[in-house]
Amino acid sequence: MNYPRTRPRRLRTTPAMRRMVAQHRLDAADLILPAFVREGISEPVAISSMPGVSQHTLDSLRKAAAEAVEAGVGGIMLFGVPEDAKKDAVGTPGTDPDGILQRGLRAVREEVGDDLVVMSDVCLDEVTDHGHCGVLDARGRVDNDATLLRYAEMAVVQADAGAHVLGPSGMMDGQIGVIRDALEAAGHQDVGVLAYSVKYASAFYGPFREAVNSSLKGDRRTYQQDPPNAREALRELELDVAEGADMVMVKPGMPYLDVLRSVADASPVPVAAYQISGEYAMVEAAAERGWLDRERAIEETLMSFRRAGADMVLTYWATEFAQRLRAAGG
Repeated sequence: MNYPRTRPRRLRTTPAMRRMVAQHRLDAADLILPAFVREGISEPVAISSMPGVSQHTLDSLRKAAAEAVEAGVGGIMLFGVPEDAKKDAVGTPGTDPDGILQRGLRAVREEVGDDLVVMSDVCLDEVTDHGHCGVLDARGRVDNDATLLRYAEMAVVQADAGAHVLGPSGMMDGQIGVIRDALEAAGHQDVGVLAYSVKYASAFYGPFREAVNSSLKGDRRTYQQDPPNAREALRELELDVAEGADMVMVKPGMPYLDVLRSVADASPVPVAAYQISGEYAMVEAAAERGWLDRERAIEETLMSFRRAGADMVLTYWATEFAQRLRAAGG
């Protein structure tokens, strides 16, 4: 009699069986909620390219943070959106103690204390009138070393405002070391650094530009990584860890799962993946048209990051998915 001697399907027969033998699991504590806080608005403003996501007021940001805690989410990453009139060439709102991001940090810490890991974006793109991640030189190029000085100032101001973890996202050479030194000198030895070690120049950032009211002119290809290159991701990882990074990140997520796997295999510190705005928008748009099952697609994309080695995932679905896990008893 001919029959298969090995039947892998035996381990797929029931939900309980599949759950028991699952190699990877999703947990709310592994999720980080990116959130935008905008200056000069009295009500949250919907982001048209990211259905379900808004630019928050300070009050609605407090509520979002409290909901994240209630759902069991691990962290929140804040991005500040200043009034356009306050932007300038060097990103002054980024180092103003009363800048919108710093006010957002204080509001969230007052609301949730240490019940949520409060993170903040260390970058100039949201606060400059040219929209680049650094200071420009006389020829209009991003000046790496002049930018590092601004990052050091931003890091201290954000730490003073209550950030548990700083997320330098500008891809400037040496940024982690400069920020670590500035934090130590200011007495912020306990503030961590989540390095955007691997950040590619991607088409998937489009909706984020709307979310932060970006003033970008040109592109960021001279400092963000080039998509064809995977090997340099490991070089960036090595440099950032040597400079004092406590955690590292790969961004975007799904288009770079191969890079995420390589980084996770090599990293001596926890690894995060950022499921960015374009990834979110694709799923939402397809689901709205009935082209896929939204809830299953969300879970499948999140699982792809965990399977590829991510310890943490930044996702705009963090609170929603955590609530779903709680409702299911997970």
